[in-house]
Amino acid sequence: MYTVKIARECACFKKSEYKSEEKFDNQQDAYNYTNLAVEFMNEDFCTKHLFVSQITSTNEFIIGVVENPNAGSCVTSSDSSCSTGSCGC
Repeated sequence: MYTVKIARECACFKKSEYKSEEKFDNQQDAYNYTNLAVEFMNEDFCTKHLFVSQITSTNEFIIGVVENPNAGSCVTSSDSSCSTGSCGC
């Protein structure tokens, strides 16, 4: 069994449909899910955070969350609440 976990749940993550932990039967599926989730989170969530994929052991992948040094403000076209700052940024 392979596990994908989110390191820290920001407000955008909490409002999303993603789960903080997913389990997969094989390593390739876990790897693919981690990379796709990171790509979607970086595109769809506000830009206050960057999401990165990391492998911590042969059975666990972590989606890391770091502050985005290039983020000026919390704005995204898909969620108007981010432009008001109510997304938790």
